[in-house]
Amino acid sequence: MKVHDIPADPGKRQKPKRVGRGEASGHGKTSCRGSKGQLARSGGGKGPAFEGGQMPLVRRVPKRGFRNIFRQVYRILNLETLNQFKNNATVDPAALQEHGLIRSTDIRVKILGDGELKKKLHVKAHAFSKSARDKIVAKGGTCEAL
Repeated sequence: MKVHDIPADPGKRQKPKRVGRGEASGHGKTSCRGSKGQLARSGGGKGPAFEGGQMPLVRRVPKRGFRNIFRQVYRILNLETLNQFKNNATVDPAALQEHGLIRSTDIRVKILGDGELKKKLHVKAHAFSKSARDKIVAKGGTCEAL
């Protein structure tokens, strides 16, 4: 016996209720909506924020602040995490993704100067802190902004 030979479970898949197909179907006239009222109307019912008439939470809570839609989000990496690369290696977003430090090469990367850099590296990132740039250059490496 194979998987495709197994008979289907009776009652596992129910046919959808077909409403509005005449009185003889048992689901005609009002189409199972009852008669009159808010729920019988097309588009009737209450919205997701409806709280029985009291002022909804979304309107009670004060609105504050501003969300900048042009904000640039960076994945922050410290210098000590770059020690896993070999000496004289080129560290760019593709190499960082291979090592599992970023999820995607679409993410902008900023290198911060926390920790000690032990190798000479050629780092390509979108942004550098001043201390990170100084430490990379002090080891003989280069910093290139993308």
